[in-house]
Amino acid sequence: MVLDASKMGDIWNTVLNRLEREVDDRLVYSTYFEGSYIKSIDNGLVTVVSPSRFAAIMLKSKYFESIQAHVDDVTQTNFKVQIIDQDEADAKTKVDVLVSNAAVRMEKPFDSHLNPKFTFDSFVTGPSNREACVAAVSAATDPGNFYSPLFIFGKSGLGKTHLLHAIGNYIKDKNPSFRVLYLTTDDFFEHYVKMVKERSSESLKEEFKNIDVLLLDDVQFLASKEKTRETFFHIFNLLSNNNKQIVLTADRPPQELKDVEDRLVGRFASGLSVEIQALEKETAYEILKKKVENQHLNDGKINEDVLRYISENYSGNVRQLEGALNKLLFYAITFNKKEEIDMNTALETFKTFERVKQSNPITMDRIKNAVAEYYNISVTQLTSKIRQSSLVTPRHIAMYLCKSMLDPTLNEIGEAFGGRDHTTVINAVNKVEKLLKTSEDYVVVINDLKQVINA
Repeated sequence: MVLDASKMGDIWNTVLNRLEREVDDRLVYSTYFEGSYIKSIDNGLVTVVSPSRFAAIMLKSKYFESIQAHVDDVTQTNFKVQIIDQDEADAKTKVDVLVSNAAVRMEKPFDSHLNPKFTFDSFVTGPSNREACVAAVSAATDPGNFYSPLFIFGKSGLGKTHLLHAIGNYIKDKNPSFRVLYLTTDDFFEHYVKMVKERSSESLKEEFKNIDVLLLDDVQFLASKEKTRETFFHIFNLLSNNNKQIVLTADRPPQELKDVEDRLVGRFASGLSVEIQALEKETAYEILKKKVENQHLNDGKINEDVLRYISENYSGNVRQLEGALNKLLFYAITFNKKEEIDMNTALETFKTFERVKQSNPITMDRIKNAVAEYYNISVTQLTSKIRQSSLVTPRHIAMYLCKSMLDPTLNEIGEAFGGRDHTTVINAVNKVEKLLKTSEDYVVVINDLKQVINA
């Protein structure tokens, strides 16, 4: 039986009234009984709290039998009474809160935003990425006590994001109660904007206080978000001071991050920085073998020479490898009727796609699709009137690419992007051109997109 505070108060006031008449000494009563109360009645136990340790001792040693008898009579039960002092009550409350919070954490699964497919088992190691992989495993097996932050850097498409998810998945598997959170820098920015609109940046800091492991992708994009950097600086310090594990990725080492203040760069560089370098052909070959196995095509359907050919000619990064393999599989399934995918099939595949590329010239739709896919948004969002920061940057970049790769009129570009006027297009193009001169981040993004569009 659990009673609310009001009913427990009524019971104890009745008991006290009886005890006051029984004691018949105002000084004794006020010294030992006043200020006492029932903290809880639960599972047949009545917990009485006395305001001081000395008073609790006296109640237990001299008046306990009277208290027990009056409680039995008033409640018409045989509940057992225990008497504690206020310090004991406060300590018990703290324990109850901790237990309650732990229960809530177990009852409400925390969304870590992790991709279960990205694990250490599915990550192929080689000379180009072994150091980063070893560091990631170390951070995962002993979170908060290895190097924090762990800073993994390298060009796009080499496996940085895979390692972030692998760390998170490993920690969640070994420590289910841990709060592990994966975010891109853009995700963090959007969360910051939303939180500031709804509450305040202090609420965001409070929310991150309970994170055990923070995995943040592409921190180079903090450069363009001044207020977000300030909030992240405080969150970083909060987690770091509490020995939480932080893992960050970027396309360059901390010291080369442009437009990020020194104090944040210093925090990033204070742990361990490791680089993932460009794929070697042998590592590219092993990655292809792994992907073929995952698609259950390793029973002789794809000739080993074919995998070697792809790894030697399309080993720029993992995405390029995946693209080449998907082209091969598409062609083989659609046009090839043989059981085995041999070199003849492979050579014909890539010749065919070269012909398709020549007969499928670059268009504004093709550019819009490439940019939308790169930023994980829809073409409708890209061309919409919404001026959300996560859409404005891709939109400006898409307009710039249309102008620089196709050279249509400004009105034609504006029409392709939701009927915008030519001045909007001019501003977008000028802004990107200016940023290309001052920000290496934009240079990387534009080069990546041109490679995809020209593929």
